[in-house]
Order: sequence, then C-alpha cells, then structure tokens
Amino acid sequence: MKIRSITYFQDLGWPLDPKRIQQCREFLNIARRRFEEGGYEVQTTRLATSPFPLLLEDSSAQEVVNYAKSIEEILAHGAPDYASIGPALPDNPSRFEILPEILANTQSVFVAGVISSPEFGISPQAIRQSASVIKRNALISDDGFANLRFAALANVQPGGPFLPAAYHRFGGLPRFAIATEAADLAVRAIQESGSLQSARDRLVDLVEQEAANLSDFGGQLAVEKKVDFAGIDFSLAPYPRKEQSIGTAIELLGAPGIGYHGSLAAVAILAEALDRAHYPRVGFSGVMLPLLEDTVLAQRAIEETLDINNLLLYSAVCGTGIDTVPLPGDISEEKIYALLLDLAVLAERLDKSLTARLMPVPGKKVGDRTDFHFEYFENSKVMDIKAKPISGFLAADQPYKLVSRPKAN
Repeated sequence: MKIRSITYFQDLGWPLDPKRIQQCREFLNIARRRFEEGGYEVQTTRLATSPFPLLLEDSSAQEVVNYAKSIEEILAHGAPDYASIGPALPDNPSRFEILPEILANTQSVFVAGVISSPEFGISPQAIRQSASVIKRNALISDDGFANLRFAALANVQPGGPFLPAAYHRFGGLPRFAIATEAADLAVRAIQESGSLQSARDRLVDLVEQEAANLSDFGGQLAVEKKVDFAGIDFSLAPYPRKEQSIGTAIELLGAPGIGYHGSLAAVAILAEALDRAHYPRVGFSGVMLPLLEDTVLAQRAIEETLDINNLLLYSAVCGTGIDTVPLPGDISEEKIYALLLDLAVLAERLDKSLTARLMPVPGKKVGDRTDFHFEYFENSKVMDIKAKPISGFLAADQPYKLVSRPKAN
C-alpha cells in the first residue's frame, strides 16, 4: 500500500498570499518526511483550494487564467506537486468556458465542473458545458492528455483528497487528508484467505491496521502544526501492475473476467468490506476502477469484456464513477452529455459521490489502441459510448432535483 497523496486544503488568496504559500509548503514537506519515516511511500503532495468562481467572483477570464498560472509557478518551486483550483459551478455558467484555457496554460493544475449537487440539483446546462469542455480539452495536445486534469463532479462534497475532485470548503480553515493507493491490500487479503468470509474479514483487518498507523501520524501532525486532520480516503485505487490491480482482486474472488456477470458481486463485496472498516473516513473511500490506471481493466477493455456500461453499473455499488476512459477523438458532445446525465442521476438518486474523467483522443477511432506515455497508465483500447442524442423533456435546460431513495421502515 502507498500514499497516493497528502492533500492540503487552503485558500491562498488573490493576489497570492506569500505567508499562506509558505505555510502550505512547510506543512507538506514535513508531512511527507514524517510519513516516509514511518515506512510509507508518498507519491505526491497536493493543494486544493476552494472553487475559483467563489474566490475570484468578479474577476475577468484573463485574471482567472493568471491566477491558475500563479499557482503553477508555486508548483515549479517544490511542494506541492499538483494543485486543484476547484470546480466551475452551475450558477455561474461562464466559468465553464474558462476551463480549457486554464488547462492549456498550465501543466500541473487541475480543474473540475459540478454537474449535480444537493444545492443545485441536476443541471442539464452544466452537463452540456462539461461535455463541451471535454471536447475542447482534448484538442490542447495531440494525445488528448489534458482531460486527465478535468472531471465532471456529481454530488461530490469538499474535502476529498483525490484530484481532480478535491476542493476546499470556501472560507474554511486549513486542513489535510490522506489518499491511499490500496488495491494491493485487496489482492493480498484474498490470496491469504481460504473462504469468501475470511477474505472479507482479512481485508477489513488490513485496512484498519494501515488506517490506524496513518491516523496516528496524521493526528500528531495536526496537533503539532495546528492544522485539522480531515481523515483518510482509503480507496482501493490501483497502479498499473497486476499485483496492484483492482481487476486482479475482482477476478481472484471468482469473477471469470471483469465485465462478465459476477463482477458486480465482487465489486460490491470489496466495497462493503471498506464500509465495515473503522477509520476517520473522507472522500470516496471506495473501490476505484480507473480503466487506464489498472492493468487488468485495460486488458479486459481490449478483449471487449469490459465496457462503459459495466463501469457505470459498478458505480452503483462502489467507486468513483467512470475514470480515465479513452474515447474516439470525433465523439459527439451529445454522446458525452447522455453519459454524464446518467452519471448525475445515479449519484443523486443513490446519494453517492461520482465523477467522470473522459479522454477523447484526437485521431483515434473506436477499437484503436492508445499510446500514452505516462507512468500511471496502462495502454488500452478506445471505447465507445452507446448513446444517441437526448431529446424531449430530458433535453431541457431547466435544473431539477431527485430525492434519494428512502429506506424501508
């Protein structure tokens, strides 16, 4: 198990406050050292600010881009390694238009767009704008890689440490949280067990053991540095090696191949084990299924046993939504809109956080192999969204709310 990120939540002000920048940098450097001395590999440190439309409410588009470039300048001089400046919001549609320009002018700054939330409901206009942003982001570079730094957010609350979904509560005090890369714990738990029940219990034990250690370090830092420790997003995030693949864990449980029936049961069982574990949780705290970050998922997509509908289905019982999925470069905004609409409805109806990180690849068609050169990616095959343009009432721009399904008495 590794620490994917130590994420620090703070507004740096605008113009940027040098004192806050120094506090952020000093904290993250100390935190990295403490966790590494405790035996953990820390892959990255990250900063998450409150949504930029709230911080820069009356600013011009150019000033917003200047703000993002100023954050990027901080990243060039040490910790943090990456930063999220938060999502565009449905009540300020013009801010969605700026997102591709922000990404085009930076390399390590992440952004997002809220497409549904308890406050705004489901926003068809924000969904359309996010589909347009995804298409425009794809043209920033020849490989469409900029969309790695954008996600559409459905019912995602502030304080989760995984980017691009991470953002700070506006006006809140500084805090930090831990994001894990822990798919290998699920693989280990299953390999060490002789039955389904023992595998489930073993996974709970492993998570609680690691979380207790992380919490001890986090608690000590919080007291020493007077920064609130928000908790751990103990997600079963993968790394592109078979022994660190959530797909491996799913198939070790008995699914004949992820995408076949039985996979949903395996995903739900792993997610339920995380739910039973006791630790200070924050963010998703679930099973993550990022296609391009997982060796087995990427291979099953090549074999056409795993498709986008499967990923959406599995999101109903766990996970973060539809993540790092390569799409044809000429995919229509209408298809992307239809998928994002289903994702938003699923998130609101089930009252769970879901995201979409979709990656149209210029010049690629359905079935073509991807050729990304990125440590955290396993190349796969370009997939298609099985959709046609939405019409009728579902095509209207009026936002609406869905009450989550009540539990029986």
